[in-house]
Amino acid sequence: MSANANFLSRLPPRLTLAVVAFLFAFPLVLPAQTADDVINAYLKARGGLAKIKAVQTERVTGTITFAPGVEGPFLVERKRPLKMHMEITVNGQSLIRVYDGKSSGWIYNPFAPNASVAPMAAGDLAGIADEADFEGPFVDYKSKGNQIEYAGKEQIDGKVVDKLKLTDKQGDVSYFSFDASTGLIMKWQGTRKVGDKVLPWETYFRDFRDIDGLKYPFLVESAALDSDQIQKIAATKIETNIPINESQFAKPKLPAPPATPSDPPKPD
Repeated sequence: MSANANFLSRLPPRLTLAVVAFLFAFPLVLPAQTADDVINAYLKARGGLAKIKAVQTERVTGTITFAPGVEGPFLVERKRPLKMHMEITVNGQSLIRVYDGKSSGWIYNPFAPNASVAPMAAGDLAGIADEADFEGPFVDYKSKGNQIEYAGKEQIDGKVVDKLKLTDKQGDVSYFSFDASTGLIMKWQGTRKVGDKVLPWETYFRDFRDIDGLKYPFLVESAALDSDQIQKIAATKIETNIPINESQFAKPKLPAPPATPSDPPKPD
């Protein structure tokens, strides 16, 4: 008989029940999960805060798919502090978005009437810093104006996840779900503006790979709720701490028009 069992056997019955109840109460008073617990586990799973902050530049190249048959290569370059250059090419035409990391951004949309390099509208500028921040919303989240709350556990694809509610400085609310076993992010849920409509949207992060000691998702799949049309971003290469020319973050030049096939030779 163990020492604990021997001790309990010598107690009066009522006292024994009281002791057992007291002992079994301890597992019920474990510290509750907090938002910071989830964030710290995520940052550790990615590779650690020090490595995240050590990244000075980042380049991602791959393929983006908007719909069946509508796809093309993309390039995203980022540089501290909050500089970004993005190009998406579809049908030989390149959409370009640039932010200088301070206050100016530009867009070239070749599919718009009278296409030209135009300054970003106020609505675009309001969220561009979040796109340019390759640390993400969880590093130093309080100084970025983000409020984060723990929103409980749920299951995604058979896995237990921890869910966080994030309210950004504009007051927009979104939810992030993290794999409880790995700490890595699995899902984002919020809204996106599509044309004149604001639609509920979901994004899944998959195929994490190690790049210079940090975990990155190489596949990002997004769709409006109740839609079977999935947009995919598939990275083929991610590079960190590489030289990127400052001109990439200045006002872009108007791209040359796509080459047109020459006239066929006239018959003799």
